[in-house]
Amino acid sequence: MAIDLTGGIDPRRELTFAERPADPQMRDSVSFWVSDDRGELGLPRVGIEAVAANWGTHAVQINVAFPDCRVFRTREDAPSLPVAGPDGAPRVLGAGPLAFTCVREFDTWTMAFDGTLVQTSSQDLVEGRKTGPPVDVRFEVRATPAVPPWVQGALRADAASSLQSSITGDLMGGPRYEQLFRATGSLDVGAERHDFTGTGLRIKRQGVRKLEGFWGHCWQSALFPSGRAFGYIAYPPRPDGQPTFNEGYVFSGDGTLIPARVVAAPWLSRLQPVGEDVSVVLETGRGAVRIEGETVLSAHDITDPSTVPAGQLATMANWTFPALQQAGARYTWDGETTYGMLERSIPTERLG
Repeated sequence: MAIDLTGGIDPRRELTFAERPADPQMRDSVSFWVSDDRGELGLPRVGIEAVAANWGTHAVQINVAFPDCRVFRTREDAPSLPVAGPDGAPRVLGAGPLAFTCVREFDTWTMAFDGTLVQTSSQDLVEGRKTGPPVDVRFEVRATPAVPPWVQGALRADAASSLQSSITGDLMGGPRYEQLFRATGSLDVGAERHDFTGTGLRIKRQGVRKLEGFWGHCWQSALFPSGRAFGYIAYPPRPDGQPTFNEGYVFSGDGTLIPARVVAAPWLSRLQPVGEDVSVVLETGRGAVRIEGETVLSAHDITDPSTVPAGQLATMANWTFPALQQAGARYTWDGETTYGMLERSIPTERLG
């Protein structure tokens, strides 16, 4: 059975906005998570958030991490780049030294960065320390989709209902899909040179995102050498009983995504740089699937509200800053091993 790498999605959704949207809250977003095949490096989220209200600059987030707990990162606003590709279509989402390019819809994407990142460590980030020396960093990644895209809410009726009838739709940020890929690339950190092959996940989202009332999440995904794969996003149960989003899939290496939901997730409860058990159990119509996981590299964002400008705080209503982990993990499924992504968050006051 052939793999439909478009998932039936209109190819035009792969493109960026050709011009500034009229709605000031509308945003365009692309992000990549990349792991090398040997577990020696990771890019646990590199992304751009382009919001219409500030169209001349886009928000850039970059994490480069290693198993020895070194982390190189930035959170900055940078001048937006022209969106036109070689054919004139809006194929580029870029800001300053970072650019994502849709070379061919659902076939090839590239990511490129050439700039300066701040050197820190996983332990420093756990403790809220984000400063460090600047280091010249350059990377290039070529991504080739290998699994059908997953459109959130498309696999389970209860997940679709949750997006439509609760705040989870606002948290998800509008129409969104993600797709696992195989990757080739290079990474230069100072004098170090790393050429690699690996896997990753790309996310494409265009919509209005509202984070007020966010109470945490867990998100994992990985592609195995055989072509099998899994992914999910889940929000923890709410004390008020409102529905929460819990949807995922497993993929056999052929055909279509098999709908799943999480029955045992590694919710964030403490801050640990690496070596944490992040195993997950997914329930499908064909039975339960258990995938063993352990973090091998990690970055954290711990925000002190006192350091946030008053004007920004005023726009956040009752949103409290969650503790956020963005990591790479080693996953094992019935004896087969790979490296993939993990993102988790929880309100800081609920950390153990």
